[in-house]
Amino acid sequence: MDPLKLFLHEHTALWLHRGDLVAWAGDAIVNAANQRMLGGGGVDGAIHRAAGPELLTACREVPEVQAGIRCPTGSARLTPAFGALKVSHVIHTVGPRYRNAQHSAPLLASAYRESLLLANNEGLESIAFPAISCGIYGYPLAEAALIALRTCCEQVWAWRQNSTATLNTIAFVLFNESTFAAWHDAAVQLELPMGAANARESV
Repeated sequence: MDPLKLFLHEHTALWLHRGDLVAWAGDAIVNAANQRMLGGGGVDGAIHRAAGPELLTACREVPEVQAGIRCPTGSARLTPAFGALKVSHVIHTVGPRYRNAQHSAPLLASAYRESLLLANNEGLESIAFPAISCGIYGYPLAEAALIALRTCCEQVWAWRQNSTATLNTIAFVLFNESTFAAWHDAAVQLELPMGAANARESV
């Protein structure tokens, strides 16, 4: 499936990919981590396997904010990337386990926002996300997609109004067709303008 290019702003592209986040090439990928930041299943496990033991060492060096917690839900932490990863940085964020929209939506939005802020503050130009909380954490795809894209839109517009943006590419690398379809439907719902029909980007 070809990647889909849209725009969050005239100077900020949004790419939707059906593929493997570990294979994406750019400045940073976002790891859907747990609060301990010591590896796990799903995207987290795949990133750690590709990066090798140096990533785990870097994660252990992140200070705990309380016993056993390096990255609370809704926050984000930055480490270098290692091994076979095709990026220079990994941003680790923790999404919520889905309870209900009222409780979980602010935490999911925060996970995306804090990841974007870290990337922009680091001067990065490109970042790729997975579908945070949509695996074993059980977040409904349609709700999660709207939160993800709306949060990106809001943050990009805030930066552009203040001329403080360094990010010019935000990608979502989505594991299966149903997740890709949910993100596509959310982009249509938010009326995001589409780029060139056959535009391509690395993944």
